[in-house]
Amino acid sequence: MDWSSIVGFMLGGTLLVWAIFSGGSISIFWHPPSLAITLGGTLAAVCINYQVKDVVGVSRVLKNAFLAGGMHPAEVIELLVRLADKARREGLLSLEDDAEGLEDQFLKKSIQLVVDGTDPELVRSIMETELSFLEQRHRAGQGMFQTMGAVAPAFGMMGTLIGLIQMLRNLDSPEAIGPGLATALITTFYGVLMANLFFLPIAGKLKTKSAEEILLKEVMIEGILSIQAGDNPRIVEEKLKAFLAPRLRNSVGNKREPELEGDWDVQATPPGE
Repeated sequence: MDWSSIVGFMLGGTLLVWAIFSGGSISIFWHPPSLAITLGGTLAAVCINYQVKDVVGVSRVLKNAFLAGGMHPAEVIELLVRLADKARREGLLSLEDDAEGLEDQFLKKSIQLVVDGTDPELVRSIMETELSFLEQRHRAGQGMFQTMGAVAPAFGMMGTLIGLIQMLRNLDSPEAIGPGLATALITTFYGVLMANLFFLPIAGKLKTKSAEEILLKEVMIEGILSIQAGDNPRIVEEKLKAFLAPRLRNSVGNKREPELEGDWDVQATPPGE
C-alpha cells in the first residue's frame, strides 16, 4: 500500500473540512446541480478525448496510485547477481528453472530469450521495444488524469457563468439571487477542489511510479545482458548499483522493507548510454 497517497488525501480532506466547519455548516457546500455540472462535464470531456475501453479501465489505473510498487530495487539487483553467479558456474541453460518461478513477466521473458540463445542485440531490441510500449501505456493513464485536472476548473467556471446568468436574469426576484449565486460560486469550488486535490496529484503520482518502474526494467535489461556476456557477478553488481542513488547503494545485500519507495535516482543514465 502506498501510504503517502493515502496520508496526503486524508490530510488535505481533513484540513478542508476543518476550514469549512470553522466558518459555518458543511451543508452549504453541498449543491447537486453544481456537482453535476463540474463532475459530469469532466467525465464527458474525458469520454470525448479517450476511447471507451480506456475510460472503463480508469479504475485499474487509479489503483496504481494507491498500491506499493513491485520488486524492491535492491532485491532485483541481488537476484540478478545470484543469477550471474549461477550462470558462470552452471551455464546459461541453468537459469531456465529460475525464470519459471519469477512473477515479473518482463524479467522472465528476458531470461528465456537469453536461455534460448538469442543474439544480445536482438534481446536488447525486443526488451526495449516492450519497455517503450509499457511507457506509452503509462502515459495514456497519466494523460487521462491530467485531462481531468485541466477541464474540471473549466467546467467549474462554466457553472459560475450559468449561475451568474440566472442571477442577472432574476434581479427583480430577490429569492432567485441566492440559488444563482450558489451555483456560480460552488461550481468553481468543486472544479478547483477536484483538479488540485485529486486529479492532478494522481497524475503526478502515476508519473513518478512510471519513472521508477521504467528504470527498474532498464536495470533488468542491463543485468540480463551482462549475465549473457558472462560478466563476473561482482562486476554485474557494481554496474547495476549505478542505477541507485549513492546513499542507497550500500543497501544492496541488506534486508530492506518491501514497501519503501523513492529509492531510485530516476534521473540516472543507464550504463553505456
